[in-house]
Amino acid sequence: MSLDSFKCRKTLKVGSKTYAYFSLKAAEKNGLKGISRLPYSLKVLLENLLRFEDGRSVTKADIEGIAKWLSNRGRAEKEIAFRPARVLMQDFTGVPAVVDLAAMRDAMKALGKDPKKINPLAPVDLVIDHSVMVDYFANSKAFKQNVALEYDRNGERYKFLKWGQGAFDNFRVVPPGTGICHQVNLEYLAKTVWTSTARENGKTVTYAYPDTLVGTDSHTTMVNGLAVLGWGVGGIEAEAAMLGQPISMLIPEVIGFRLDGALPQGTTATDLVLTVTQMLRKKGVVGKFVEFYGPGLSTLSLEDMATIANMAPEYGATCGFFPIGAETLAYLKGTARPAAQVALVEKYARAQGMFWTAKAEEPVFSDTLALNLATVVPSMAGPKRPQDRVELGNAAAGFAKVMADEFKKADELGKRFKVENANFDLGHGDVVIAAITSCTNTSNPSVMIGAGLLARNAVKAGLSTKPWVKTSLAPGSQVVTEYLASSGLQKDLDRLGFNLVGYGCTTCIGNSGPLPQNIADAVRKNDLVAAAVLSGNRNFEGRVNPDVRANYLASPPLVVAYALAGSLRADLTRDPLGHDRKGKPVYLRDIWPSSKEIAAEVRKNVTRKAYAKRYKDVFKGDAQWRAIKVAKGMNYAWDQNSTYVANPPYFEGLSMKPAPVKDIAGARILGLFLDSITTDHISPAGDIKAASPAGRYLNARGVEKVDFNSYGARRGHHEVMMRGTFANIRIKNQMVPGVEGGVTRHYPDGETMPIYDAAMKYAAEGTPLVIFAGKEYGTGSSRDWAAKGTRLLGVRAVIAQSFERIHRSNLIGMGVVPLQFRDGESWQALGLRGDETVTIRGLAEGLKPRATLTVSITRADGSAAEVKVLCRIDTLDELDYYRNGGIMPYVLRNLAKAG
Repeated sequence: MSLDSFKCRKTLKVGSKTYAYFSLKAAEKNGLKGISRLPYSLKVLLENLLRFEDGRSVTKADIEGIAKWLSNRGRAEKEIAFRPARVLMQDFTGVPAVVDLAAMRDAMKALGKDPKKINPLAPVDLVIDHSVMVDYFANSKAFKQNVALEYDRNGERYKFLKWGQGAFDNFRVVPPGTGICHQVNLEYLAKTVWTSTARENGKTVTYAYPDTLVGTDSHTTMVNGLAVLGWGVGGIEAEAAMLGQPISMLIPEVIGFRLDGALPQGTTATDLVLTVTQMLRKKGVVGKFVEFYGPGLSTLSLEDMATIANMAPEYGATCGFFPIGAETLAYLKGTARPAAQVALVEKYARAQGMFWTAKAEEPVFSDTLALNLATVVPSMAGPKRPQDRVELGNAAAGFAKVMADEFKKADELGKRFKVENANFDLGHGDVVIAAITSCTNTSNPSVMIGAGLLARNAVKAGLSTKPWVKTSLAPGSQVVTEYLASSGLQKDLDRLGFNLVGYGCTTCIGNSGPLPQNIADAVRKNDLVAAAVLSGNRNFEGRVNPDVRANYLASPPLVVAYALAGSLRADLTRDPLGHDRKGKPVYLRDIWPSSKEIAAEVRKNVTRKAYAKRYKDVFKGDAQWRAIKVAKGMNYAWDQNSTYVANPPYFEGLSMKPAPVKDIAGARILGLFLDSITTDHISPAGDIKAASPAGRYLNARGVEKVDFNSYGARRGHHEVMMRGTFANIRIKNQMVPGVEGGVTRHYPDGETMPIYDAAMKYAAEGTPLVIFAGKEYGTGSSRDWAAKGTRLLGVRAVIAQSFERIHRSNLIGMGVVPLQFRDGESWQALGLRGDETVTIRGLAEGLKPRATLTVSITRADGSAAEVKVLCRIDTLDELDYYRNGGIMPYVLRNLAKAG
């Protein structure tokens, strides 16, 4: 029970039920002056602290720190402990998390303690959505064929997850073929207001409080559109939350993003979100909350809000929050949530001062920026970052500039090359992948219906997809299939090759599947800059497909349009998409559906009945899932021959007392990297090359190349993932200038070799390692393996100009210290080449959060240099994790001590 220092525990009656809740209005009257002016997102954090006040992890001073935010606007660096209501996982990140839980049970047993203590205390939902690949496409059997392959490839992983479902309490699995975790969360799992029961004084009390969560996928933020506060964390942080540990965080700055006006005819929510992403990246919101406000909110659908919220990782914010309003209630009703739940949401929000209306007083923010929706224009983003927006009318010229500046191929722009066994040729900028994919856009009926209507108009006009384009449609949920079928639009999409290929992330996470062999051969032989246009949220280098070097994000209708045009060199605002049956040119403007047409189809086909039907048996799964047989047991029976799931080495030799932290002396440099190194660069999710260390390992275990699957699918096996660390085909280690791929130089001999091989050689020599990097190190997915692999390679510290929020936290969670250069300083300014040795002092004794440490560098010629760096261990909790060798040993020791 909360200490309730502000005497704000009240009751709320909704229908025939009575709920206990912690009233913000009462807290304001009883000492927390002015909190009604807080941003809505901070009101959620405040309620969380009031409810969990225990005098230890949450104190009265912590609660007062939120009220003081009104004067310091988040710049006071006040640490708080946040306890989310639940945890969301997808299978790529969920499998290693469940592997870690299983390993913790074994470690607990080895310590002579009760393995039952390793059990989720918070509800966990794992949605299997990241494993389906687009092997088959553009035919009516593609879905069934891809699903069959999915089960064939992932049988070991699915068997393991099904064991976990039975072995752990509070753990549910949504089977394959249901949808993307974020869309399933938005459409079904989320409640906006959560409830739970507790026994108090011999009575059962039901509490009501804001629905909050953390997820093992950075796009967990999508549900911020439904006024559910949550964000992506690494699997290691999620495990701690599952096991009852609070998430340590600083009270954030909150950037208010004012929206005015309404979107003009011909634009989409995708165009809006790409504009917002560009603006916020320029603003600089890493580590901050973003909250949307202003009269423009009333012109957006809930799905539009979710589309914007989904992209928070792309604009760098912790979250992109929208408050509860009339549209929230309408969406909950329209998606078949129970009437009692909708009534609770409204009454609770109004009672708490959390219900937004156009007349509501504007909150106080740390800073603001604004956008008039009427100024949004059709846009794309690429060729390799979501924030690199280009207006549709400038896309062709933009690609030509990229060819000159980025790829140094300006003189090859017009060249075409023969494709074997085909009646067409191929050139730079040709679109070889057009994919309607990812939670960002497939959650939004307006853009999906828009794509269907554009397809219908294109078919009527006699247009067809270019033969070199690999087309695919991977909806975020089965509801999309329901309304595309009822409207008849799926038939039109089918005619252009956009047949259903599966329910999952597919192309956006690198599961695009191989290109047809003759096209792949032409691309490789002629070193072509082939292109992909996808309706996703990620287009980083080497992510979408190994044979595609220019990747552009676009709305689903534009994906269809580029499949028709076939090339990024076509200017869709001026050039025809093709010609009709009479030879007359057909332009994009001729077939683009009106906003009125789209709205009419949405009203007619996107129904409450569709949601109720598709989510009726969401945990049941198909016949293949139900047929999986697993042995029951408290501890997992590891299969030593498995190449998918293995007992990781994190707890080997673990004792109850951690070994003292030592300074880092005589370390070698494993990599020198530039700006914007993503978690995809550090731990790729896609194809495993046969010649790579991971490929050689699998081959030695008798796995043929055709059965390698992807790095993402093999995240449950540390031997594969260690070898895949820094193995992205596009990563550039400046120790080996001009070379792409995961290579480095081993010193003092200077031999060039794969990063994994060098790391193992250094390990045999007893040499610790460090990494140097530029700005925004670790951007992208909340990928715990980017930190796990780094640690298992023997890296003790990463020294960068700046870090992305989640990866910084994950490094600490694995016992790797993140160090940040002071402004104006960098490894380039130090003149590093990679043959230096590095010593870092100040870690062993007296280390405090955000301490200044000294890095000493000795060059190969014997000369020396020193530089001061900021230790990015930001909180006392993070310091505890680091001293324990990571968050998992810390939690394990605490649970073991408790009995």
